[in-house]
Amino acid sequence: MTIKTLTPVEARVLGTLMEKARTVPDSYPLSLNALVSGCNQKTSRDPLMDVSDDEARAAIDSLKAQSLVFEGSSSRVPRYEHNFQRAAGVTETQAVVIGLLLLRGPQTPAELRTSGDRWYRFSDTPAVEAVLQALQERGDSGGQRTVQKLPRAPGAREQRWTHLLCGEPDLEALASSYPVANESSDLLGRVTSLENALARMRAENAQLRAHIQLIGEQLGIDLPEAAGQSPS
Repeated sequence: MTIKTLTPVEARVLGTLMEKARTVPDSYPLSLNALVSGCNQKTSRDPLMDVSDDEARAAIDSLKAQSLVFEGSSSRVPRYEHNFQRAAGVTETQAVVIGLLLLRGPQTPAELRTSGDRWYRFSDTPAVEAVLQALQERGDSGGQRTVQKLPRAPGAREQRWTHLLCGEPDLEALASSYPVANESSDLLGRVTSLENALARMRAENAQLRAHIQLIGEQLGIDLPEAAGQSPS
């Protein structure tokens, strides 16, 4: 089925149910209180949100209408579980990747592998890339588009991916939210490392030249000191 465009709160509710089904199965399905707490937690969420009980109930009703969420009837306290994988017609690993993007915002394949370790243990980063490519190809071949590869951010080594369940992304807003400072620091660290390596090479070259000069003196060969020196 084709999933209608979700609101940010609906995406957060759905993503939270998908997460808790995997990370705390003993407490799943979730009560409304547990669901709201999961939506508003301060870790593993981007952006942070302050979802109220009423907003969560409205989101649940909307998701139930799309068969993305079910309400359990085996307890006096209503409990909720997601039905995303079946409703969207995706594989387990595809559902994992989409769920992570729903909760954490745009991610690189390496970030998805690391942040999703409690959800599913991908063998390596290429395995995550393969899942993302399969989802993209699914959209290109007529299925619903659920993910998109974003343009490379300035200074970034990898491109991030985002989900499309809330509609097309605002590329300008996403670009301004990238951790440019961290990437710049990483670039500075790599430049510093290269400079240190170059300094070591120059020092080793100077030692080698001194050794050759000493051998030349012992053999009575006059070697110009400046010959072959590289500029500092």
